Amino acid sequence: MSLASTSAVGGRLTDAQFARVREWVYRRTGIQFGDNKRYFVDKRVTNCVRDNGGDFNLWFASLRTGANERVAQQLVNELTVNETYFLREDHQFDSLVRSVLPGIAQRRRATGDGSPIRILSVPCSTGEEPYSIAIRLLSDWPGIEEFDVEIVAADIDTRVLEQAQRGEYGARSMHRVPPAVRSEFFERTEGERYRVRGDVREAIDFTLANLTDTAQMRSFRAFDVVFCRNVLIYFDEISSRRAAENLFGALRPGGFLFLGHSESMSRISPIFDPVRLPEGIAYQRPAIGATA
Repeated sequence: MSLASTSAVGGRLTDAQFARVREWVYRRTGIQFGDNKRYFVDKRVTNCVRDNGGDFNLWFASLRTGANERVAQQLVNELTVNETYFLREDHQFDSLVRSVLPGIAQRRRATGDGSPIRILSVPCSTGEEPYSIAIRLLSDWPGIEEFDVEIVAADIDTRVLEQAQRGEYGARSMHRVPPAVRSEFFERTEGERYRVRGDVREAIDFTLANLTDTAQMRSFRAFDVVFCRNVLIYFDEISSRRAAENLFGALRPGGFLFLGHSESMSRISPIFDPVRLPEGIAYQRPAIGATA
């Protein structure tokens, strides 16, 4: 039986269909859609069903059984919210270059640790955040001349990862970028579009990651800094705690975590220590041997 013949007028899902999809999405991504997001979910799910033959039952069976990963990834891509721009919440990048990285560099020198400084941006969306990190390091952190830095950018949405790798942006993403920074780190393309300079694009490793998938997140280890901003607000308590534990595992002891301005780790898990920096709050994985 096709979706059109079992749904309400206008291509909406039935209540039972909505419940099934919502549960699948929660189990897959940790994101929980309330009834107030019904129109958002209905529209995108009906598009996916239409693109895959128009039969909801057959389409959902492929999701539930895992028979077709392409179908599953398409739905994840459709339901992922990607709202970002360059130099967003820039005070945290100030913290990175003025407080966090100098401290990490000092410890590396003291211990003779010659390993690269590693930074993770997750979810990275269309790439504005990891590119902002790279630009601020190249512009404002003298230590970039002394230390190798690896930046890894990850997201659950394959579509935005492809956009991020292209590194091309319009006026909305660029509205906070000063003219001097545009001139130094971007190339003008068509119209009001800009592309990140080639060497900066090549310096970032983009990869797929699901924050709530503990098995998958085990491949993310030994990061000195993690930016995970404005995603935990979409998780319930269980998913948030699981994500926090996975982020903890991704950090080296003593590593730092930055969350979005409306997020607080103290409401999620006690495993991180809050750190008040001159520019704002960050969260730290306790160093080995640290005591409460």
